[in-house]
Amino acid sequence: MDDRPLVFLDIDDTILDFQTAEATAIRCTFTELGIPVDDQLIARYSEINRSQWELLEEGKLSRERVLVRRFELLFAELGLPHSGAAACERYEGLLCEGHWFMPGAEELLRTLSRGCRLFIVSNGAKTVQDARLRSAGIGPYFEQTFISEEVGAEKPTREFFDRCFAAIPELDLRRAVLVGDSLTSDIRGAKNAGLLSVWYNYRGRPARPDIVPDYEIRALSELPTLLRRLFPEAFIKT
Repeated sequence: MDDRPLVFLDIDDTILDFQTAEATAIRCTFTELGIPVDDQLIARYSEINRSQWELLEEGKLSRERVLVRRFELLFAELGLPHSGAAACERYEGLLCEGHWFMPGAEELLRTLSRGCRLFIVSNGAKTVQDARLRSAGIGPYFEQTFISEEVGAEKPTREFFDRCFAAIPELDLRRAVLVGDSLTSDIRGAKNAGLLSVWYNYRGRPARPDIVPDYEIRALSELPTLLRRLFPEAFIKT
């Protein structure tokens, strides 16, 4: 029996810095379209994008619609005639180029891999996430990678996690935890799935009374200490 703790990790803004990747890809996309770009425009796109993904998490929009609609809404606000589908295609291609780590992420993976079974759980586009993981060179740390587009269900649904769990041998949910930055996707998903949850709240965002994590950290360096407390009998060699 493999008694190592199972740690389910989100990718975007948990292990890899999606905010930087997003801003870089948006800046390039809009520049190619001839749209003047500044930080305010990037922030507005990010706000619209986040709201559309939350609608996906609530089952109100399909993935395909989210990807195009985020650009359509922004272009409508700006009074621009550009194609949302074309902008999305170029943007997704640029997201596949390169990667940035969240602070402490590389050291965290090295540390956790000494005594934990690591898994990825992500709602990101499969082609983008696969490319970013290859670029970052961190795939070998993970026993399996679960991307909703491939799994056939989205975080935070119970169906997504049930399909993930069915693919994991010797699964013991009593020895499992999910770590992510999103209350609506990761923490709500953990609650739906019966997992302990750790909110990586590096932005210092306010709590929500309707989505309460079991634990909260502000830096990834805090996670090994927390996991040692939770699973002292079978954890990390330092």
